[in-house]
Amino acid sequence: MQATAYTYDDATRSGSVLLDDGTPLPFDAAAFDAGGLRLLRPGQRVRIEVETAAGTGDGAAEGRAEGRRIVLITLQTL
Repeated sequence: MQATAYTYDDATRSGSVLLDDGTPLPFDAAAFDAGGLRLLRPGQRVRIEVETAAGTGDGAAEGRAEGRRIVLITLQTL
């Protein structure tokens, strides 16, 4: 899935992205580290992998941030 970097704190290696529908979704240091990045700037296009919490796979969380968490964030490449 693609998104746009929205915020990033280099001290905590966490931040948030904006999904293409404008929904913000936070990421933690584990997701940042999994992508092998050293720095992230707001506005950069990124590729994310999202894990859906158990029990929300029926579409109940479709289009919303609830029940989803980013497990990997890396730069989008062409």
